[in-house]
This record gives sequence, C-alpha cells and structure tokens, in this order.
Amino acid sequence: MTRTTLNRRRFALLAAAGAAVVAAPSLRAQGKPEKSKVSIAVGGKAAFYYLPLTISEQLGYFKSEGLDVEISDFAGGAKSLQALIGGSADVVSGAYEHTINMQSKNQMIQSIVLMGRAPQIAMGVSTKAMPQFKGPADLRGKRIGVSAPGSSTNMVANLVLSRVGVKATEVSFVGVGTSAGALAALRSGQIDAMSNTDPVMTMLEQKGDVRIISDTRTLKGTQEVFGGPMPAACFYTHTEFVRNNPNTCQALANAIVHGLKWLQTAGPSDIIKTVPESYLLGDRALYLASFNKVREAIALDGLLPEDGAKTALKALASFDPSIKADKIDLARTYTNDFARHAKEKYKA
Repeated sequence: MTRTTLNRRRFALLAAAGAAVVAAPSLRAQGKPEKSKVSIAVGGKAAFYYLPLTISEQLGYFKSEGLDVEISDFAGGAKSLQALIGGSADVVSGAYEHTINMQSKNQMIQSIVLMGRAPQIAMGVSTKAMPQFKGPADLRGKRIGVSAPGSSTNMVANLVLSRVGVKATEVSFVGVGTSAGALAALRSGQIDAMSNTDPVMTMLEQKGDVRIISDTRTLKGTQEVFGGPMPAACFYTHTEFVRNNPNTCQALANAIVHGLKWLQTAGPSDIIKTVPESYLLGDRALYLASFNKVREAIALDGLLPEDGAKTALKALASFDPSIKADKIDLARTYTNDFARHAKEKYKA
C-alpha cells in the first residue's frame, strides 16, 4: 500500500470523525417547530387542575419556544377531547385517562408532558340537600354535578359510586362547569352532590355548603382513593401529530416544564399577580387557601410515572366494562421523551 493511499485513508477517517463531532450537537439541538400556530383545547381553564397551562401562557413561555398558541376553553374535559377528535384542536390540555379510553375505542392519542401528579378532584354532598347523608350509597337516584359528563370529574364520581355498588345509570350526572356556575348549581339546589376541582370545592367546603366524601387534592388522598399514584392533567394529542411534529411537541413540553419549574418556587402573591382576576372567583383568600391545598398535586418535571399509568388503567377498568385491561398497550398512551429533554433544559 502506498504512502499516498495511507494518507488518503487517514484523511477520510479524520474527516469522518470531525463530521461526527460537528453533527453530535445538532442531533441534540431542538429544531424549529414544524407547526408554530397551535390550537389547544382545555376544559375549565380557571381550575387549578390546569394552572401550569395558565402560568406558561401568562409568562410567555410558549412564545419563547417559538409557538403562537390559541387556547379554547370548554365546559369540561370531554368537550375538549371532542374538539381534538373533531379536528378543531391540535392538542388537548386534559386528563391522562382519556388516552386509555380512546385506545379502547381504537383511536390512538398520547400524552406528551404531565402537568398534574394527582387529580385534584374532590367529591362532596350538599349539606342542605342531604343533611342526613350516611355514605355514598345514599347517592342512588340523586343528581351529581360534574364539570361535564364523561370528564375526569365524572370518572372520579363513577369510581366512588362503583365501590358501594351504585351504577352510573342509577344517578343523574349534570354538567356544571368548573367555576361560578358550579358554585351556583350546588347552592341553588340544582344538584345534590358534586365532583369537581379547586378552587370551587375548597370554596364550598369552607363555607359549609358541602361535606367532602372523597378527596384527591393531595398525594395521600389520591393513594387512598386510587391505591397508587394517579396522573392527571397533561398535554395529549393524536400519535400521528406527535410523529409528524416532534419539534412542536418538544416546544410545547418545554413551555410546560418551564412553567412547572416556576411554580416550584412561586409564592402566593406571585400566583395572584399572574393568573387572570376572574380566576379568583371574587375571593383572593379562599383562592390562595385552595392553591395551598393542591400545590403538591402539581407535577414537578413533566414526567409521567409508569406505575401511574397502571393505576389509571386499573381504576378505569374497575367500573367501565368496555375497557379491557389486557387489551390496552399503556406504552402507546404516553411518551416521556419530550419531558425528559425539557427537564434537562430547565433543570426541573
């Protein structure tokens, strides 16, 4: 072999090595979002359940990731899911368990970043309508308020009722939203009990309007109700959207994880200054009392725990005969890839 051939081979190897060094950072770097204008559907944005979404929006974290987001607020999670399925929304800020529900109907949607590590849903009975309440079995034949039929608040009510042998068909579920309308529905006697989120439930509880019978606003309470960690609010979308728009999904996850990082050190006055005035429902003190009650339920880094996905499937299958646990592929209901990169970026 000639010296010229050796030199050429050595040069080719060095060039290849140099190219690899140059290419490595670009593999890790995030590309420009494929879709910069993103429509997000949410069911009851004023609830603490969706606080990370509001924080990331109000502090401009979506814009800093190159996204122009349009957020449409619906009465409940079931309505925002319909917007995704109907094609009027790209992404939903909603409950993780919808990914399992939809897979049971052969529609594949996937969580891309977690916002809540507990459902933050409390169920209470009206002290006025049911002063002699003894247990959940007393709810048979009653009217139960939920954010919207088929939403996460409905799921928790179904779970509580199923454990005492009451079927969903033996009660009437009434959609009341998650804000002032929900307060009015219970106080005016339109419903006998309610499964809802904060700040509504804390406001009713502190005024003596409801007696809480099931509570997932804390990690301990969630463990007692579900028997394990229960993932809650997340960003979910069609798996096809994830596949076709990885940079957009990464930007969305970055914005949420940035918001989660901010929330870890935010004080009460920071929250008050950041959320819209209408979210306070006319009572700042009670709003902050609600925030303190649910604070630990907010996710820390956007990652969805594997055992949390298993808890969700077990809970849904326990009262919904259409969900066959052995037919659900949980690995296809979520990905932690985007949250992992976002966590690294923001040291969440």
